Amino acid sequence: MSEGTTHGITTGAVARRLGVSPTTVRSWEKRYGIGPALREGGRHRRWAPGDVAMLEEMCRLTATGVPPAEAAHAARAARGGAVGDGPGTGPGAEAGAGAGSGVAGAPSAPAVAQDVPLPAPADRPEAGRRPGYGSGLPLGDVRQEGRGLARAAVRLDGPAMQALLEQVIEEYGLVAAWEEVMAPTLHAAGRKWASSEDRYVEVEHLLSWHVSTALRRAAVSGPVSPRSTTPVVLACAPAEFHTLPLEALAAGLAERGLPTRMFGGAVPAEALVAAVRRTGPGVVVLWAQARSTASHALARHVSEMTFGVRGARTTPVVVLAGPGWAGGSSAGFMRPGSLREALDAICQMYEEPQGP
Repeated sequence: MSEGTTHGITTGAVARRLGVSPTTVRSWEKRYGIGPALREGGRHRRWAPGDVAMLEEMCRLTATGVPPAEAAHAARAARGGAVGDGPGTGPGAEAGAGAGSGVAGAPSAPAVAQDVPLPAPADRPEAGRRPGYGSGLPLGDVRQEGRGLARAAVRLDGPAMQALLEQVIEEYGLVAAWEEVMAPTLHAAGRKWASSEDRYVEVEHLLSWHVSTALRRAAVSGPVSPRSTTPVVLACAPAEFHTLPLEALAAGLAERGLPTRMFGGAVPAEALVAAVRRTGPGVVVLWAQARSTASHALARHVSEMTFGVRGARTTPVVVLAGPGWAGGSSAGFMRPGSLREALDAICQMYEEPQGP
């Protein structure tokens, strides 16, 4: 049995799991008597699996619009610990509840789960992963941070989202943060939006904005590359507006010390050609989310461009990224299937000896 299972986890760890601030967790305990059963040394809070499950239920109920005081009473009852009202659950206790208490009218979620298992050891591949629930978004099997991010998104809790995103990038690295936390949560928000008659638009937009902010911060905080290194040009196809996967690639390249020139969404063909001619990149990445936006003619044109001094002119390697290029005439182009694959392939090209 692990030490965490025996002694519980800290308030900070619980807050990260739920996607709320530690202050919110402490305020729930103070106002509604929904605290841990045990304290380490009589002072420090240590949350056992049953305590965490109680807070999970509290989050689920407040996300459906249940007042915090009622949600706290129901959560304690669900774990079999409600024997009368606890502190702060009487009349008028709801007034003055903190901002982390939930958003009225937010979506409902699946039924409450039983005791939440504590995280597996970090060296195990499945560490921190289990089926998602309680956020109102169809997450499936994700890391626990993905559940926290989804809950924060449904509550429209920007600060909690930003803190979680910064944490997962620092703890797991850019690739794992994108593939195992950000992308699954974004896909879940998009599916919920598409299946809910344009509800959850605000959830998807705010989540996208915070993911973009975290990725752009990562893209400008990587190691400085030598000025002699040719850049990687990143651009969406002329009619393509989905930029987040490309932003993730830019952040991943920056993390590995490669310079980039990010031109964003819906780059006109003539603008892309001018940018390639002026920057002389070693690699050009074209992103297309849908087949209707993929332009193989443009990709072919860019791959045939030459630049540099006479006698030593070079051509860029064109990488076709995104599902929109599937099924087209992509022979002769590199088509990575994931962020990690794209990063590894591009970095390998820059590590290969260059010709005279």
